[in-house]
Amino acid sequence: MKKFVIGIVFIAVIAFGGLKITEKIVLSGDDYYVKITDEGDKKGDTDDDGQTVLSYDYDLIGFDKAGQEKEMKFTAYKDRPLIQGAYLKVIWNQNRGVTSYEQVKENDIPAKAKEKL
Repeated sequence: MKKFVIGIVFIAVIAFGGLKITEKIVLSGDDYYVKITDEGDKKGDTDDDGQTVLSYDYDLIGFDKAGQEKEMKFTAYKDRPLIQGAYLKVIWNQNRGVTSYEQVKENDIPAKAKEKL
């Protein structure tokens, strides 16, 4: 019985560790900063229930903390466009592109990125 419990705990630890490593690889990435300069391209799709789902596609230039630029393409699933002039911190992953974004204050942007924006 003891070996069975130890085996279950071992499998649980390996599975949890594997999930954390996968999450790190898939969702993590480099921080870039962008400024919303347009309303994005509005798209309307219908879901399985027939409801309209609005989204806005953005194609912006982002800058990392060293001031290096990269093209950022992402979609915001919102009922309205993102706020004009807002600053976003964007997580960019080499395999998946933009994986997430969040609005930040201008003071939170690294100096080299801020001067390029």
